[in-house]
Amino acid sequence: MAGKWYVLRNGVTQYGPYEEEQLAELARDGRVVVTDMLWQEGTPDWVAASSVTDLFPFQPIPSTPPPPPRVGPQDDYGSTKIVAGVTAIALGGFGVHKFILGATKPGLITLAITVFTCCAMLPATGAIGIAEGIIYLTMSDEEFYRTYIIGKKEWF
Repeated sequence: MAGKWYVLRNGVTQYGPYEEEQLAELARDGRVVVTDMLWQEGTPDWVAASSVTDLFPFQPIPSTPPPPPRVGPQDDYGSTKIVAGVTAIALGGFGVHKFILGATKPGLITLAITVFTCCAMLPATGAIGIAEGIIYLTMSDEEFYRTYIIGKKEWF
């Protein structure tokens, strides 16, 4: 087990990436189970979690589905999505939502355009903020986390 791992639950919901230590901890805690599928970067196919050596030495097949295998800061990305989305709609013309997402340069660009034009461009920058806010709020928490928190996507 080397490299980053992804977990597929019920053939639908994907989680990760996880370092192998995180994956082992998730398996010990019962948040990754033998019925999950795993994929490791650099391999062609998903494999049954039960086939990964030393991951489940004594774990039985669960009768009820376990909670999602979340670990670390991504546990809070749902609230970040809502704050960024609402702020983008309300104050998007000033780029405040960009700062919330850690995108300082786009935030400064938006703020500078609005301030240096004495708010003449506020309708345009505000429209961009509204569009981005709607995009943030309509995507899933996992997709938001992958796109804007991990992927650091700056615009739309």
